Amino acid sequence: METAFIESPLGITKIVGDENGISEISVLSEGAITTKIPKNLKECVSQLHEYFNGQRNHFDFKLNPQGTDFQQKVWQELLNIPFGKTMSYLDLSKKLGDVKAIRAVASANGRNPLWIVVPCHRVIGTDGSLTGYAGGLWRKKWLLEHESPSKQQSLF
Repeated sequence: METAFIESPLGITKIVGDENGISEISVLSEGAITTKIPKNLKECVSQLHEYFNGQRNHFDFKLNPQGTDFQQKVWQELLNIPFGKTMSYLDLSKKLGDVKAIRAVASANGRNPLWIVVPCHRVIGTDGSLTGYAGGLWRKKWLLEHESPSKQQSLF
């Protein structure tokens, strides 16, 4: 596994992966920036820079997240939430075929190892509120506003 740390508007972004794909993207409050990006991480780094610069609204590098079958199913469904759109935890549970699994869905959402790329930040409360986010609610708000079609006004 190779690791890189890049600067982003939301903190230091940690990227971990190898020839099988990217297995982790997370945000840290502080850390040292990588000066030489490993070959297997270059495309991910490039696409993240484009995203933060407003030049990209989807990612197409190889993903390799590690998790249970259920977590993988939830993360796969998150990939279907369009850029600039949100979905409630309840609606996500319905899409996965079990309304009663809402807590398990929320837990899997919170364990998403691929920050931004698997867009767990697009999942909100049924009442439209910003609810739990591992990276902090201020980051979730920033990401949703960054992806908003009308960036001039705040969604929250």
